[in-house]
Amino acid sequence: MTPEGIISAIIIGAVIGILGRLLVRGRQRISLLVTILIGIVAALIGTYLASLVGVQDTAGVDWIELLFQVVLAAIGVAAVSGSRGRRRSIL
Repeated sequence: MTPEGIISAIIIGAVIGILGRLLVRGRQRISLLVTILIGIVAALIGTYLASLVGVQDTAGVDWIELLFQVVLAAIGVAAVSGSRGRRRSIL
């Protein structure tokens, strides 16, 4: 992967992560870095799922692929923020 590809993956992952975070109700106690990482992973998995369904390359904006990515990011944000919210300190 080229340096431009890495930078674009980070930017797209950040946007996907923030959109996914906006879909989750309530307060998420996760950092911006974790949100970006979730977005990057969701973007990669969403692109893979779109290719399995056969909608990876369409004319114009790939709305179905984007929908896969944002929904996966929302699920990831909810899962990570939910697991962090249940931790309790013993002391």
